[in-house]
Parts: sequence; C-alpha cells; structure tokens
Amino acid sequence: SESIIQSLKRLIRPAAEVIRDSRVVRVSAEELVPGDLLILKPGTSVGADCRLIEASHLTLDESVLTGESMPVVKNPEALPRPGISLADRVNMLYMGTLVTGGYGMAVVVATGRYTEVGRLQTLVCEAESPETPMERQLSRLGDQLVLISSAACGIVFAVGLLQGYGLLQMFKTAISLAIAAVPEGLPAVATTTLALGIRKMRQHKVLIRKLEAVETLGCVQTICFDKTGTITLNRMSVLRVFAGMRRFDFIKGSFCSGEGVVDPLSCLELLRLMETVVLCNETEVFQEDSALVLRGSPTENALVQMAIDCSLDVVGLRSEYPRLKTNYRSENRLFMGTLHCGKDGNCFVALKGSPTEVLAMCDRQIREEVEAPLSEDDRLQIEFQNEQMAGEALRVLGVACAMGEGEERFGSEEGFTWLGLVGMADPVRPGVRELVGRFHSAGIDTVMITGDQSATAYAIGKDLDLSSGEQLEILDSTDLAMMDPELIRALSEKVHVFSRVSPAHKLQIVRALQSAGRTVAMTGDGINDGPALKAADIGIAMGEGGTDIAREVADVILEEDNLETMIIAVSDGRAIYNNIRKALHFLLATNFSEIIVMLLTLAAGIRSPLNAMQLLWINLLSDIFPGLALAMEEPEPDILEKPPRPPHEPIVKTADFKRLGFESGVISLSALGAYALGVMRYGMGPQAGTIAFQSLTSAQLLHALSCRSETRSLFDKEPLPPNRNLSIALAGSFFLQTLTLLIPGLRTLLGTTPIGIADGFIIGASAALPLVINEATKKHNT
Repeated sequence: SESIIQSLKRLIRPAAEVIRDSRVVRVSAEELVPGDLLILKPGTSVGADCRLIEASHLTLDESVLTGESMPVVKNPEALPRPGISLADRVNMLYMGTLVTGGYGMAVVVATGRYTEVGRLQTLVCEAESPETPMERQLSRLGDQLVLISSAACGIVFAVGLLQGYGLLQMFKTAISLAIAAVPEGLPAVATTTLALGIRKMRQHKVLIRKLEAVETLGCVQTICFDKTGTITLNRMSVLRVFAGMRRFDFIKGSFCSGEGVVDPLSCLELLRLMETVVLCNETEVFQEDSALVLRGSPTENALVQMAIDCSLDVVGLRSEYPRLKTNYRSENRLFMGTLHCGKDGNCFVALKGSPTEVLAMCDRQIREEVEAPLSEDDRLQIEFQNEQMAGEALRVLGVACAMGEGEERFGSEEGFTWLGLVGMADPVRPGVRELVGRFHSAGIDTVMITGDQSATAYAIGKDLDLSSGEQLEILDSTDLAMMDPELIRALSEKVHVFSRVSPAHKLQIVRALQSAGRTVAMTGDGINDGPALKAADIGIAMGEGGTDIAREVADVILEEDNLETMIIAVSDGRAIYNNIRKALHFLLATNFSEIIVMLLTLAAGIRSPLNAMQLLWINLLSDIFPGLALAMEEPEPDILEKPPRPPHEPIVKTADFKRLGFESGVISLSALGAYALGVMRYGMGPQAGTIAFQSLTSAQLLHALSCRSETRSLFDKEPLPPNRNLSIALAGSFFLQTLTLLIPGLRTLLGTTPIGIADGFIIGASAALPLVINEATKKHNT
C-alpha cells in the first residue's frame, strides 16, 4: 500500500496557482484546500478535484482516470442529470489530470483521499487477491490424505495388535506408514516446478511477481483486456486520408493508394493538407539529441508526426508562417482556426475540426493539382467517406484553408478551400487479432473493457472478433450502477465489450465474472486499472508502457508490452499444472502401493515384508528425484487445443483415484508375488523381505515412466519426447537402491541381505510387470 501511495503522489506536480485573498499565489498541491480558486492554463497539473466555473477552449488529458488518451473539452455548465459517468462530467476536473489547451478557473471541492484518485487508491488497497486454484485444491487434497492415511494407519495398528504383534513394534510400523502415506515430497516438487516455470517465462520477457501465478495462468477462463495501452499502442496515428477525391492509406510514413505509393511533397492536395494541419496545431516541436520531440495532445501530435514522417520541414514551415491569431474549438464551434502571415505579406487561414462543419464552410477544393469547384456530388462523396471512416472507429477531422487572404478573412465561416479528411486512431498492436483467435482455440473467452464510446468500442471489438464469429454483445457501463448484482453477473457471461467504464466499473466487472465461477485474468497499464488488476485471479501489467501502480499490484508483467507472450505464459501455466499432476499421481500411486502391501499382509495374518526403515527409505528414494523430474516434462503438443480446467476441479479427480487404485494395486500385488516366491525359496525371513523390498522399490521407480502422460502409452507409435532429467533421476535412484545390497552398514540399517542371480530375475520381472500392465490398460482407465 505504501508503494501505491508513493506512486500516486508522483502524479501530482508540486505547485499550483490559486487565488487567495484576491491575490495570485503559488502553493504546493498538498496545500490546496476546498474553496481555493485554481487557475488553469496549458501544462497545469490539477492538484485536487475541482468544479469548473470559467473556461475558454479548455481541454484536459484525463487518461490517468479513464485510460483514454483523447483530450476532453470542458465547460462550466451544469450537468443535465445526476449519475453521469466520470468520463462525461465535463464541468469537473480531477486530481492528476493535465490541462492540454485553453484557460479556465475552478474551485477546489475535494483533496487527498476524498478525490477520485484517492478513492482509486482506497479501491486498490481494499481489493484482495483471491486464493489461487492450486492453493484451494492442495488444501482440499491434504485434508483427504490425512483422513485416508489416518484410517489406514489405524487399521494397521489395530489389526497388528489383534494378531499378537508387540505394541512398540506396531506403533513404529503405524508411524512409518503414516509418513510413507503422505507425499511429503509434494511441496518441494510443486515449489520447484513453479520456480522453474518462472525462470522459463523470464526467457520470454514475462516477469512473474508471485509464485502461485504461474499455475493460475493455466486455468484462466476469461481474459479482460483494457483497450488503451494494452490492445492499442496508446499513441494516436494517422491511418487514412481522403484528399483530392482519392483515398490514401498512411502506412509507415508513406501514402498508398490504388495506384501505388504517392510522394506527398509532389502532390499538391497532400502537401497543402499536411501544411495546414501542422500550422493549425498546438503541438510544440523542439530538438533533443538530434531528434524532433513533440509535446502536445495525442491527436495533434499524430498530425505533426505524419508531416515529419513525410520529410516536411515542420520547424521551417512554422517559422515562415508564424501564428498570429487562434480561434479555439468550443462546444458550439467544433473546429479550430489559425491565422498565419508570411514575410511577403501573404496570409494563410488554416482550419481543422468537425468534417461536417468544416465542409459547410467550403465552396472549392484542390483536385488534380488545381483548385476546382466543390459540387454536390463531391460533397456526398466526402460525407460518405467520413461516415465510412467513423464506422471503422477512426477519429475523423476535416481540413480546409484560405490562401492569400488578408487578416480580415480570419473569422469568416465561408469561402474556404476543402483539403480533405484525416482519419486517426490509437492503432491496435500488431498480432492482437491473431492472438485473440488463439485464445478462443484454447477455450478462453475474451472481453474488452474501455472508456471509449460504444460505437468506437463496437468497431474495435468487431475487428478483433472478440465474439469468435457470434453476435458481438456490448454494454454501456454507465448503466451498471443501476443494475442488480445478479443481473450484472448474468450479463458478464454474455457481454464481449464494456464501454464507457470507470475504474470502479472495471473492478465491478471482474468481480461479477468471478462470482459467475470464472477464473479471470485482467490486463492493464494505467492507474485506473489498479483495482481490477489486484482483484483479478491474474493481474497482467505492461512493463514498458505501464504505470508504477499497475506494475505494483500485478501478478505478471510483460516486460516488452508484447501481448503474444501471454499465450506462451498460458501454455506454460497449463504445462506446469499438468506436470504437478503427473508428479502427484506418481507420489500417490507409489505411496498407496506401500499401504496396500501392509494391509494385505496383516489381513492375511502373515509377517509384513517391509520394516519401518525400509518404508522410510522407499519414501526418500521415490518421492524426491523422480517426482521432480516428472515436473520438468515438456508441454504436450495439444495443450492449447483443450479448454481450461474448471477452477474448482480437484487436482485429483474421482477418475484419478480409480486409476490410482488400479495402478497401485498392480504394483503391490506384483511385489507380494515376488515376496511369495521368496518365502517359497527361503521361508519367512530377511531374504524374502529383501526380495519384496527390492521388487516394490524398483516397480515404483519404473512407474515414473508410466506417469509421463495420462493418455499416451510408452507403446504408442508416436513416442513421447525424451525427458533427460527423468532418465538421470531413475539412473541415480537405481544406483542408490543397489547400494542397499552392497554396503554392509546400509544392509544392517535396512535389514536386507545379499541376493542371488535367480532372485535378481524375480525382482526384475516383478518390477517390469506392473509397467507393462499399467501401460497396456492406460486408455481403458483414463
């Protein structure tokens, strides 16, 4: 929480200009109090929540709260109704936002924790990270194993006493069996597997901040994408231009039409359009380390960047035609106009803004390098192109100019020359559409959460195919406050796009999906994403473009902002969970086989072939190295073609217990068969016990080979990929087991004796037989 608070404090610049006692004074943001009159001008960082009382062409960047980079036009008029979403409260200013244009004055109404940013900090601190699915499942399994082992040990202890064995002997046996029954190697296996997963993901530039997040990635059922900065680049760019009645795509600094690439500096229509949007522009351009740096709103930066990419001398143009006057965009005047005069006395009036309003002021156009009349058919074509661009989720501006006119021309609203339409958007990151398709193939639903208007959000959602070919469902989140929680929960399972969301809405949406039983991943980069990132089962933050707060609360950080690494992380998460299941299956099957051997020999009234030390040795040998090696299996080829597992599905299912019972039964019966042969050869004694001990241990070690896949057999035509770690682990374990026959001190400790060649054949056959049977019946038992 302290780190989050410090990150929020860094948002607020240290000084503000306020009017106190009829004097303008500068105070730190922390000294602002309700009632202060805050002076607003370009570059002002708002240090408190304020009610606007005066405004002149005032625009603000509210991306800190809404996540959307488009400047918001503000005016002091009263809101039409209560309950309007934060993004639509045009007469309010919020702490941490930035004035990008115009001037104004506002009265401070809230400071500190009572501001919207303060409430956001409270939401982040109060949001609790849910318990991971594996934590729930391992806790449940632990309870089950305690019951099973307690019952088995109790039965062994009681039966042994009834058959006349000594109290101390049975107590030792029962305790040893209790230790053997519980897979104490599991915590080491699980932790090591997760740690290795973190190291592997680190190679893909995915930073895991919480160990448990590795496994949770594998069971994600719904991914909620924040749009700005996550799906998109959070950088407005010009994508399309319609000029001279021709349509151009702007790609990597080049204008492309159906006729090929066009040089904009040799095409009068494009040249005049670029000159106009550079002059009618508030973006500051300055040199820094031999590169041009732009400082302004995202929209105006995009227009200037287009000209720079086309090698237009932006600085020289502005120097030749300095700006003399400006008419800013306002609520009733949806365009901006500027007056420029050159050294030769020629003046130039530049306009940009609402295509409809700018077009209405024009009666001429530049077409085929010359000025020509603007006909009704031309107007209809321009209007059609404007609607088409808007339908593609582009922000469209109309551009016009008046050349060679005097100063008196400025302010007129007729007689202009139409130059064209410019379509801009915050471009979608490359590969996101394909990534969404891969998530759908993996059975993962995708949801987009954005502060955009519904029409823009719908167009982007449609382009990304978030609904996987079905009808795209969109919900305006301003309606969420009036909905019943049950209705929100039901809608969350059907809606693909949530528009006009606030930080509290994002948290509400994540919790609604969780209440519907979904395992939810949330991606984000901004402060406004913080509460939802923390509350989600997996919070995924952008590393390069993300804010400190987003990175602080996230479970996973994509270091290079590459969303494609998410599918790698999901694949690795599923593989890790599957590998832990394989290791757990091996540990339980081998432990259960020891319990069965003890129970069957006691039930039959014969001496147990295994003593307490042998049980502990078997546990030590089989629980650690083979289990860890199984946890290092490579992902199976079809891992992303299966749906994610249900979050409440137990790590060991009922069907698994059936298979475990069969496999451990085969292993124990084979060992008992070897014991019976030993008794026939040597009678009841250490020689027969040694054969049983060696048979059971060897069969358990070979069983690791069978646990490499739940469905694929070692005898299939397509073999499993080699697992070098498992080969080393088994070789080392068999070597240690051989020492129990060779080292006198170890023989004495374990109560074993040397064996002959015939005994070795018996041990080998009884160890191999369970592997063959279990592999041959694997598909029947899965």
